[in-house]
Order: sequence, then structure tokens, then C-alpha cells
Amino acid sequence: MNLNRLVHKTGEIIMKNVWLIASLFLITGLVLLCGCTGTQETAPASQQSAAGEKTVLNIGYQPSTHQMAFMTAYSKGMYNETLAPLGIKEVKAYSFPTGAPEMQAMLAGDLDFAYVGAAPFVTAAATGLDGKIIAAAQTQGSSVVLKTGLNYTSPVDLKGLTIATFPAGTIQDTILRTWLKEQGLDPEKDVKIVAMGPGDATTAIMAGKVDAVFLPAPSPTTIEEAGAGKIIIHSGEMSPNHVCCVLVASGKMIKEHPEIVAEVLRIHQQATEYNKQNWEEASGYMEEMTAMNTSVIMKSLNEWDGEWVSDPHIIVESVTSYAQDQAALGYIKTPLNADDLIDTSFWDKQ
Repeated sequence: MNLNRLVHKTGEIIMKNVWLIASLFLITGLVLLCGCTGTQETAPASQQSAAGEKTVLNIGYQPSTHQMAFMTAYSKGMYNETLAPLGIKEVKAYSFPTGAPEMQAMLAGDLDFAYVGAAPFVTAAATGLDGKIIAAAQTQGSSVVLKTGLNYTSPVDLKGLTIATFPAGTIQDTILRTWLKEQGLDPEKDVKIVAMGPGDATTAIMAGKVDAVFLPAPSPTTIEEAGAGKIIIHSGEMSPNHVCCVLVASGKMIKEHPEIVAEVLRIHQQATEYNKQNWEEASGYMEEMTAMNTSVIMKSLNEWDGEWVSDPHIIVESVTSYAQDQAALGYIKTPLNADDLIDTSFWDKQ
């Protein structure tokens, strides 16, 4: 086992125990889909050298095809090769089931960078998170899956059903509720929306406990492969060209270590372009870090409507629309604009 793999596994175990003790989030049922997940403890003071230089990076991500750029960069050792000359001795990867606990970790100052949905970042920014989106990661790429035996011809067929999706304030929750309202359905009265992580939601529909799920890839393909449901609509049909996941840098990193931020962005772009040409290899890296099957990951990439991207300029309108949607849903009270959420300066200097 190489150093990165050892750090990844060990870090997950330590951080999972810390969050269980804190009882901030109870996350169960993820073994089937996500493998072991971890959450983040406060970075120890030993991560700074005597001179105050940054020596360890903590990066959060989620077990989804949306964030495969990170998994490829981490597995291929791109961070070690590029960041070592800048004093970084260790890069620690921490897996989260959804964006809500990941943003809680960043709010606590425990993550330097986060691959996360734009919507949970908006929620966190509205509640005081010091950080900015520095790059896009991916657009679209989620799907509604209807339980086997149920029929779908139009959105009205969802009336009365129980739908599992990510917690309030996430991309999936925001898009689903906004889309239902646009279709003339009341997300509070006409359907029952229950908050679940990907593993729990997948288990629930397979067990017949929910009627449908709205999840990011590759979960919809996993459900189809098990014969438990059928994809009925992709998120791009619900919100065309919407951004999903982004790369966020903490305000501390931007202010104190801009050279590291610039290099992390460059690595992200490099890994994104590499994945576009090397699906199978990238799927292998994802299998290593999530325990998902490579064949399912590959099939998911052939089925989804997502696209890996990096340029933050192309997502400005979509990100700001999430702020408007979350305000309309009552999730945030603080008005936010593009300058509050996105920093394109690192991209522009490349």
C-alpha cells in the first residue's frame, strides 16, 4: 500500500470516529454504495512548520463520478509531484456522503479544499463560510430513478410518491424542489421528500421503502443494474446546463497560500482533461477509492448527461441562480452574488 492509500484509509477511520463522538451527523448504510466514508477532525498544529509554512493539505470529496478529477489526481500522485516544491509533505483525502457534512467540516476550518456541490457551498457561504469557488468540476449528471413496477409519463405521476434525495440545501434537493414547483407540484404537499445519502437511498429503493430517488451518478446506474428501478429523467432536463460540483478553496488558503491554490487548480484542470481521454483508467481509480465496481462506473458514464469541466466562468450564472433558488425555498436569508461566491482570478492567471 503506497503512502497516499495509507493516509486515505487511516484518515477516514480517525475522522469517522471524531464525528461519531461529536454526534453531528449520523451516516449509515453507505457500505453498499460508497465504501468507508470519513469526516474531518480539526487539523493538528503539527501540520504547520515552525516558520508557519503549510505542510499538509486536507481535501474533501464525495464518492461520485462528478468528482473523479480529484480521485485521479490523488491516485496518480499529481499532488505530491507538484506541491512538494511548495512545502507540502502530505495530502489527506476525506470522503463525505453529501455536501452538507462536508461544508460543516469546512466551516470548522478543517478542510483546505473541497470538491462539493455548488448549492451546499452557497448555503455555507450564506452562513459565514470563508471560501470561494475557484473552478467548475462538472455539470448536470444526476437522475430520477423510479421504482420497478411504477409507471411514468409526466411529472404528475410523481404525485403522492415518496422520493429520497440528498439533504436540504444540496444540489439535488434544490433542483428537485424547484423543478417540482415548475411542474405545478407542491414539494411539501404533493410528494414526500426524504433526506438520505446515496447509500441509504439506494438501499431504500432496492428494499421498496421509497418510490423514487434523485441521485448523482453512478447511483442511478447501480439501482438499474440491480433491477430495482429505471431512470426516468436526467437533471439536465430539469435544469438545463446546471452546474453541479465545484472546487472550493478556503479563504485562508486564498489569502495565505495563493501559490498552492494556483497549483491545486492547475492539477484539477490537468486531471479533468486526463479523465476525458481515459475513462477506464479513471474508473479504476474511483473503484480504488470508493469500492464501486469499475464496470458500473463505466456504464454510468455512458448513461449520464454530465460533463467534466474546469472553467469557472461558464458556471457563474448557474451558481448565482442557486442562491436565488435557495432564497426562494427559504434556505438562505443573506443575498449572495457572483463576487460573494466565485474567484476567477486564479483561472485567469493561468
